[in-house]
Amino acid sequence: MSAILLMLLGLGGMAAGYYFYSRYIADRIYRFDPDFVTPAHEFEDGVDYVPTNKFVLWGHHFTSVAGAAPIVGPAIAVIWGWLPAFLWVVSGTVFFAGVHDSGAVWASVRNRALSVGSLTGHVVGKRARSIFMIVIFLVLLMVNAVFGVVIAGLLIKNPGSVVPIWGAIAVALVIGQLIYRFKFNLGLVSLFGVIALYALIYVGPSVPVTLPETVAGISASATWILILFAYAAVASLLPVWVLLQPRDYINGLQLFVGLMLLYSAVLIASPEVVAPMINHQVPEGAPPLLPLLFVTIACGAISGFHGLVASGTTSKQLNREPDARFVGYFGAVGEGALALAAIIAATAGFASLGDWQAVYSGFGQGGVQAFVDGGAAILNAGVGIDTAISGTMLTVMAALFAGTTMDTGLRLQRYIFQEFGEIYNLRWLGKPLPATLMAVSSCLLLAFGAGGADGSGGLLIWPLFGTTNQLLAGLTLLVITLMLVRLKRPYWVTLIPLVFLLLMTLAALLIQLNEFYQKSDWFLLSLDLVVLVAAMLVALECASAFRRPATQTVREDG
Repeated sequence: MSAILLMLLGLGGMAAGYYFYSRYIADRIYRFDPDFVTPAHEFEDGVDYVPTNKFVLWGHHFTSVAGAAPIVGPAIAVIWGWLPAFLWVVSGTVFFAGVHDSGAVWASVRNRALSVGSLTGHVVGKRARSIFMIVIFLVLLMVNAVFGVVIAGLLIKNPGSVVPIWGAIAVALVIGQLIYRFKFNLGLVSLFGVIALYALIYVGPSVPVTLPETVAGISASATWILILFAYAAVASLLPVWVLLQPRDYINGLQLFVGLMLLYSAVLIASPEVVAPMINHQVPEGAPPLLPLLFVTIACGAISGFHGLVASGTTSKQLNREPDARFVGYFGAVGEGALALAAIIAATAGFASLGDWQAVYSGFGQGGVQAFVDGGAAILNAGVGIDTAISGTMLTVMAALFAGTTMDTGLRLQRYIFQEFGEIYNLRWLGKPLPATLMAVSSCLLLAFGAGGADGSGGLLIWPLFGTTNQLLAGLTLLVITLMLVRLKRPYWVTLIPLVFLLLMTLAALLIQLNEFYQKSDWFLLSLDLVVLVAAMLVALECASAFRRPATQTVREDG
């Protein structure tokens, strides 16, 4: 099968979803009001609450929610064949992710930019909020600890990517000043930023940066992890307009250009998809397609982490409520386009079926490296970009996605600790600096306490990320559905996705529970039980809330 057909069907389906379905959701379900005073204006402080141009905010939201997961998940899931992964990415983007992301922004904006955890307390009850906060904390801990390891690994394996990855921070600092302090034209600033980033990618392979095997007795990987968390801690305390917004925006543009190049190469080279449509020879030990497909591909179809970003940082920067359609729903479309590119690179970037099978010899194989290698081959065949340059470009894409997610993730974790301080009347924890130190400390404790000197402890609990993350998405949809019920609006658009998602996730949790038991992995089995019990308790609390008399949970006036 031609990869061109796969690309056109996928992109066409997502474009139709944005043009038609998102408009229906915005006008008939969430009913975005252009006159509503958003929290960005109501609580504007120049630090966290900043009214933001919708294109800049889209860049922040898109790159924050994307991370490396929409590359890793689809590039692993094609082991079951390209068709299941393709169908879930396209339908998940249109009917699940877009509804979830724009809904989370709307729900938070209508409730003074509360995070989805705090919002649960207002909509459902305090007990549900406490349980929900545990799930949220686990997801953020996994994302931040693991992405530190992922980025460190990319920096070590691809020394040519070090200069463009860190150089992007300097470019972002300049961009922030040009946009907000000097009021430069956004188009010119955007052009300058994209040219600067691609110039760094071109220069990168010529000036590779490699750390010594040990630095003060610490491995190179551990050193990079410590540097990354030190940077993320500083970034989380800076006003969003100084670094977070411009970094995410300009990275979003650069990454979007990269996607355009990759899709253009597909059109020119017209590679054939060598992977099977349905793989009837799945390697021994691989889990069943149902329900594991729906937790292996999270980001790129639907992801609970998106709700944390939507209600944590995005809602605090939304200039006008109708912008939530572009920022939230189209942000999900952008991630779906990235996941589709990962599927094409990991199935059409190989010379033959034998080459593909050699890589996908076991479950968990492929991932980022399959995307980089397959995508580089397509770029070289289609637009003639040298494989070293194209490989660096795709590596930088993956690392920048992971880096921007880590930036936002640590800021969100800081918010969570601040909310803990407010909930339990711990005034010292309600301040940004102590909350940031607690966030960084918890991640490093997991990284080095569980993983030893190399700092890879985040990978220890990563097997639970897919299920925990999808559970969080289902619980977020539960809260949104409850709000729609109380407002007497059609709620089937969120109820159907949440029922499907909860069923798949609970089934996957039970399968994992058995796997951990068979392996005598008592630590992961215990965590799996915690997540499973938390899911059931929150679901019961929400069911109880459906039966309670309706109370005003949404601000209807501007």
